[in-house]
Amino acid sequence: MDPVPALDEPLKKVLGPATAKVMAEHLGLHTVGDLLHHYPRRYEERGQLTHLADLPMDEHVTVVAQVADARLHTFASSRAPRGKGQRLEVTITDGSGRLQLVFFGAGVHKPHKELLPGTRAMFAGKVSVFNRRLQLAHPAYELLRGDAEETVETWAGALIPIYPATAKLESWKIGKALQTVLPSAQEAADPLPEPLREGRGLVTLPEALLKIHRPHTKADIEEARARLKWDEAFVLQVALARRRHADAQLPAVPRRPRPDGILAAFDDRLPFTLTEGQRKVSEEIFADLATDHPMHRLLQGEVGSGKTLVALRAMLAVVDAGGQAAMLAPTEVLAQQHHRSVTEMMGDLASWGLWREAPPQRGGGGRREGGMLGGAEDATKVVLLTGSMGAAARRQALLDLATGEAGIVIGTHALIEDKVQFHDLGLVVVDEQHRFGVEQRDALRGKGKQPPHLLVMTATPIPRTVAMTVFGDLETSVLDQLPAGRSPIASHVVPAADKPHFLARAWERVREEVEKGHQAYVVCPRIGDEEDGAKAKKKSPEDEAEKRPPLAVLDTAEQLARGPLAGLRVDVLHGRMPPDDKDAVMRRFAAGEVDVLVATTVIEVGVNVPNATAMVIMDADRFGVSQLHQLRGRVGRGSAPGLCLLVTEMPEASPARQRLNAVASTLDGFELSRIDLEQRREGDVLGQAQSGTRSSLRMLAVIDDEEVIAEAREEAARIVAADPDLERLPALRTALDALLDEEREQYLEKG
Repeated sequence: MDPVPALDEPLKKVLGPATAKVMAEHLGLHTVGDLLHHYPRRYEERGQLTHLADLPMDEHVTVVAQVADARLHTFASSRAPRGKGQRLEVTITDGSGRLQLVFFGAGVHKPHKELLPGTRAMFAGKVSVFNRRLQLAHPAYELLRGDAEETVETWAGALIPIYPATAKLESWKIGKALQTVLPSAQEAADPLPEPLREGRGLVTLPEALLKIHRPHTKADIEEARARLKWDEAFVLQVALARRRHADAQLPAVPRRPRPDGILAAFDDRLPFTLTEGQRKVSEEIFADLATDHPMHRLLQGEVGSGKTLVALRAMLAVVDAGGQAAMLAPTEVLAQQHHRSVTEMMGDLASWGLWREAPPQRGGGGRREGGMLGGAEDATKVVLLTGSMGAAARRQALLDLATGEAGIVIGTHALIEDKVQFHDLGLVVVDEQHRFGVEQRDALRGKGKQPPHLLVMTATPIPRTVAMTVFGDLETSVLDQLPAGRSPIASHVVPAADKPHFLARAWERVREEVEKGHQAYVVCPRIGDEEDGAKAKKKSPEDEAEKRPPLAVLDTAEQLARGPLAGLRVDVLHGRMPPDDKDAVMRRFAAGEVDVLVATTVIEVGVNVPNATAMVIMDADRFGVSQLHQLRGRVGRGSAPGLCLLVTEMPEASPARQRLNAVASTLDGFELSRIDLEQRREGDVLGQAQSGTRSSLRMLAVIDDEEVIAEAREEAARIVAADPDLERLPALRTALDALLDEEREQYLEKG
C-alpha cells in the first residue's frame, strides 16, 4: 500500500483520538492539512495587552491581560449550608479597562495559587454580564511566564497567534497542536503555477504556512497573508472559470425575436421610453439569447430600477422565437403581483390566464387564438401557477404549459413539481435568487428539452467582487438608474426610547400623508398570533436585554386603529393568511380602499403601489441592512416624494443604531450592501450557506481584497482556456478537489 501523504494524515494518528475528536466535531478539522489551514484570527504581542473595553457579548474570546487583584469569598448555599461555599473573584486589566473572572467550588484552588497580582496570562471563555459588569465564568487560562523554555518554544517569538477556538479547545491548545504538525508544511503541494507565483512576488506555500503560524515579525504575517489570499481567490476563480467553460460547451436553442412579433408590438405600446440602462442591459440579454449555448446572467438593480420590465422583454423575445418562458418567484404574494403587473404591462397582448375571476371584457385564448375578442394578433397566454390554486384552475394551467398554449408562466416553487411539463421551455427567470436553493433552480432548468437560458434577478445590490465570487459563473448586468418620474425617499431614524415625542410625530406624518390622498405601510417583525407567541419564547440575547418580544402586526394594527391612527382605514397583511385573503388585501390597498397597511416583510419585494408614500418600520433594528433597503423601496414609486421612518428603542451608541444611521444616510443600495457584508461576513461562497459564520474563505475578505479577486479571475480564465482539465497542473487540480468536496461540486454543477 502507498503511504498516506503527510497532509492527508488523519489528526487522530498525530494528536491522539480525544483532541482529534474535538477538532473534528467543533472545528471541522480532520487531517493535518485541515489543521495547517486553520489560520490565526489575530496576533497578540507578548508585551502588550488586549483591549478589554471592546469585548463582544456572548462570544468565546481569548485575551491577554494582567491580574490586578484576586479575592476569595465564602458563602452559604444549598450545597454548602454552613457558609463553606467558595467563590474566587479575579480582576484582570489591560491598563484601560477591567474584566472580572469568577471561579466556584473546587475550581478555585488552582487559580487562587497561580493568578497572583501582576501575573500575565491568556484567558479564554464566554463573555457574559453579571451585575452590569462584563465577566468570564470559569475561564481557561495559560500563564505567560516568558522565561519558561516550553512557552517560548510554543509561542514563537514575540507574536502570539490567537486561533478561532471553542469552549472545548482553547487557542493555545490549538497552537500547541499546530507545533506538532508544522513540519509537514514542507510537503504542501503548491497550487499556484510557478510563473504566476514568481511574477507576483509571492512566497511558496510551505513558507507561507510556516510564517502564518510562527511569525517572527509583522512582515512575516503580511507575506503569508498575501500568498494565502491568492490561493483562495485563484482556486475559487479556477472552479468558476471551469464552470463557465463547461457551460459554453452545452447546446441551447438560440432564441431571436421576430422583427414584427410580440416584442415589437409590446415596445410600440410602451407609454414611456426605456432608460439608457434598461436598453443596454436588454441588448446584453438579447445577444446571449441569440447564442447556441445557455445564457447564465445575473441582473441586479436598485429597488424600482425596472428589472421586471427588462425580464418581461426577454420573455417576450423567447415567445417570439416559439419558446416558453417561466418566472419563478419566492412567495405567492409576489407571484400574484408579478402576474398582475406583467398582464397590465402587456395589455391585450396577454390573453388572460388564470384569474380567479377573469374580467368579462377579455377574450380567452393563447397565441393561436390571438385576434379573438379583446386579444391582439400576437397575444400569448400568461398563466399563474401557485400551490394554493383550485384543482380545476391548476389542471387548465398545466394543460396550457404542456400544449404550448401559454407562452409565459409565473409561479412559485409549484412550477418545480414533477407533473409540470413544458412544451418548449426556452428561458427561466429566477426572481430574488437568494431565496431559492440550487436544487430548486436546477429542477426547473431540467424541464427544458435542451438547457434553457437562465436569467437570475436580485434587488439586493451586490458589490462587484461579491458578484464575482459568489456568482462568478454568471455574467453580470447592473441597472443603477431609476426610471424618470421616480421620487426621492427621505429616511430618518426615530429613537422611540430616548425621544417618545418623535414617535408621536411619526404617526402625525402618516396622517398628513393620508390627508393628502396618499397611503402608508407600517412594518412589524412578527405576526402576533398564538403560534408566533410560542416561537417568541426562545429569546435572543438582544431580546433578553430588551425584556420584550418584537412588535407584532396584529397588536400594532389594533393599537394604531384605536389610538394615533383612529378614523383611518387600517388593514393587515402577513404570511399566514390564506392566499385569497392576501390577494384581496393587496387589491384593496392597490385600489386605494385601505389607508394604512400593517404588514410583515411579506411586502418586502415586488409590491408596487405608486400611491403609497410613507413607511414606518417598527423595531427596525431587528431587520438586516438589505432588508430595510428592500422595504424602503416600496414607497416613492410614484411622483410624490417618499418617507421612511426607522423606529428603534436601541441606545445611540449601539451597533444596531449605527446600522440604521447608515441606512438613513444613503439610498445607494450598492453602498449599503458593502456595509451589510462587512458586518455579516461572506458565508460559504460555494456552499448553501450564503451568509453567516460558515465560510470557505479563511483568509480572503471579498470587500477588502477586490484587486486580488479581479486579478485572480483574469489569471484563472487564461489558464482554463489553455488547459480546461488542468492536466499540466496536478497540484492545482488537487487543491480544486479539496475545495470542491462532493456537495460543493454538485452545487457548482447545478449553479
